[in-house]
Amino acid sequence: MALIEAIGSLRLPAPNLDPSGRPAGPGFREMLESAVGQVERSRGEAARAVEQLLAGEGGELHTALLAVQKAELTLELFLEARNKILQGYQEIMRMQI
Repeated sequence: MALIEAIGSLRLPAPNLDPSGRPAGPGFREMLESAVGQVERSRGEAARAVEQLLAGEGGELHTALLAVQKAELTLELFLEARNKILQGYQEIMRMQI
């Protein structure tokens, strides 16, 4: 019985709410849009670096390679985060209510 009382007395911290009653800070949608935007920016920077290198506009080989590698790593990180989110969602959907 003491364990049940102890569990019943636990309280989750109240979320920070703005005056309209919505959670303060970025939501899931905003964080997802930001992550997609970062992937697109990295891809664009890599494309520009390669174009400068191929056009002979003063682009250096190592700069282009680093930009391409950064874009690849950003995409891989995004895909791994997406996979983890989907795994969590699938696990929640398997739960019995």
